[in-house]
Amino acid sequence: MKRTLKIRIFAVLAVTALAACCGTGGGYLLGRGLALRQAKHRIQDDATRFMVEETATLLEAYATMEKIHSSPYPYCSAAEINYFHKLLFQTDYLSDVGRMRGGIIDCSATLDSADLPHAPMQPAIVMGSGGKVYIASGPLQVRNKPTFAIQVGDMYVVINSNNGRPEGSASFEFVMTVIPALHRSPVRLFSTSAQPDDALFSREGFMQKRGTLYRTLCTSDKLSCVTTFITIHEALQANRTLLWICMMLGGLIGVLIGIMLSTFFWRTRSMEQQLRHAIRQDKLRVEYQQIVSLASGRIVGAEALVRWTDEEGFAVGPDVFVKIAEQYGFVGSITRLVVRHILRDFAATFRACPDFRLSINVTATDLADSRFLPMLAHALKRAGVAARSVAIEITESSTARHEVATAAIRRLRQRGHSVHIDDFGTGYSSLSYLHELSVDAIKIDKSFTRSIGTEAVTAGILPQILAMAKALNLHVIAEGIETRQQADYFADQAQPILGQGWLFGRAVPAVEFHRLLAEDRKMQHTASAVLESA
Repeated sequence: MKRTLKIRIFAVLAVTALAACCGTGGGYLLGRGLALRQAKHRIQDDATRFMVEETATLLEAYATMEKIHSSPYPYCSAAEINYFHKLLFQTDYLSDVGRMRGGIIDCSATLDSADLPHAPMQPAIVMGSGGKVYIASGPLQVRNKPTFAIQVGDMYVVINSNNGRPEGSASFEFVMTVIPALHRSPVRLFSTSAQPDDALFSREGFMQKRGTLYRTLCTSDKLSCVTTFITIHEALQANRTLLWICMMLGGLIGVLIGIMLSTFFWRTRSMEQQLRHAIRQDKLRVEYQQIVSLASGRIVGAEALVRWTDEEGFAVGPDVFVKIAEQYGFVGSITRLVVRHILRDFAATFRACPDFRLSINVTATDLADSRFLPMLAHALKRAGVAARSVAIEITESSTARHEVATAAIRRLRQRGHSVHIDDFGTGYSSLSYLHELSVDAIKIDKSFTRSIGTEAVTAGILPQILAMAKALNLHVIAEGIETRQQADYFADQAQPILGQGWLFGRAVPAVEFHRLLAEDRKMQHTASAVLESA
C-alpha cells in the first residue's frame, strides 16, 4: 500500500512538473509574442512621428529657400547675411542657411567668413530636378550631430536630423535613406546604426533580420524612407515584467492542469480498481423503483437500478461507473451481477405473479457481446423463471449500431423478453427506425415529463410521441413523474400508460419493495372485495 502511494505521489509530481514546464514555456512564447507586438507598435509609432517631422522639416526647408530666392539684398552682403539670421531664427528644424556655388559655401547665417571651407564639397546625391544633397560634415555639422544639407540653385539649408527624434526616446534608433532619381541604389543620409545593409532600409514594411525588428516607411514617391528598429533582446528587456508575468501564469496554469490530470487519472484508475473489487466482492447494490398503472394505481412492475458506494464512502452514479466499466471492458460483469440479484430477490415473486415485470438496463456492449444472451437464458432456466418476467431496457444511443441492435432485439423477443427503448426522444430513433427495431415499449424521457404544464418546446413534442406510439401499437412508460399534474396528464390519455417516478416512490432495496408490493396487493384485494360485496 505504501509503495503504491509512493508511486502515485511520484507520478503526480512528475506530471505536475512536466505540465508546469510546458505551461512556463507556453507562457514565455505568449509573453514573447506580446512583447514583440508591443515593440512593433513602438517602432511603428516612432517611424510615423519621424516621417511627419521630416516632412514638416522639408516643407520648412523649401519655404525658407523660397524666401532666400526672394532676398532683396545683394548676394552675400552683410545685409543679406543679417537677413539669413532672421530667417534662421524663424525656423524650427533648420541649423543653418546660406549661399553655395560649385560646392563652396559663399556665406552662411552661422559661419564667419574665416570659418568658411575653401575646398568644394561633393554632393552625396544629385536629384533629377538638379537639387543636391550633402551629408553634412566639418563646418556643416551642428554640435557634432548628424545633419544633411539641401542645395537648390545657389541656396542651401542645413537640416538637423535630431529634430525628428521623438521626445523621451533615449534608445530610439533610426536610419533615413534617399533613393535618387538617377539610380535606384539607396543612399543613407544619416543614421544611428552602423549596419551596412542600406537595401534593407528602403523596403517598406516590417522585417525581422539578425535578431532585430525593422519598420520602414517611405514617402508616396518612394524617394525617401525612414527606418526605425529595435533588437529583439531590447524589446524583451523593455517588457520583461510582462514576460515574467506570462511565464508565471503559464507555469501556474500548468501546475493546476497537471494536478487535475493526475487526480483525474488516479481517481479514474482507482475507481476502476475499486469497481472491479466491488463486483468481485458483490458489493454493488440493486434497488428497485416501482412502475404503476396510471389507470388503476397498482404496482405492475419495477426497474432494477444498480448502486455503488466507493471505498471512500462516496456514492458514484451509474452514469459514471458504467462508463468506466465499458471503457475497461468489464461492463458485462455488472450485467451478470444485476441478473443474479434480481433472480435472487424476485424469483418467487415471478412465479407467484406471472403478470409482474421487472426491467433491467443493458448497454450497447452487452448487445454486441455473444455471451450475453446465453448467460441470461442459463440464469433464468436455473432459477425457474420465464423470460417474459424480465424486460430488457436499452437506450436510444445503444441502437446506433443498427444491425447489431436489430439482431439482438429480435433474439430477445424470440426468447420471450419484452424490449423497451429507454430515455426515448433524446437521441436516434426516427419513426421508420423505431418500426424496424420492433420493440415492445418506449419509456418517455423525464425531460418531456417535466415540460408538462410549461411552455417548453418539448411540451409540444410530447403529444406527437404518444400518437406515434399508439400508431405503432407500442406500450408507453412515462419516466420522471413527480407531480400529480404530470400523472393526471398521462392518465387522461386515450391509451393505457404506465408511470414511474418519485411521486410513486424512490428506488428501494428488495425487502422494502416486497413490503410495498404486499401492501399494494392487499389494497387491491380489499378494493375488489368491496366491489364484489356491493
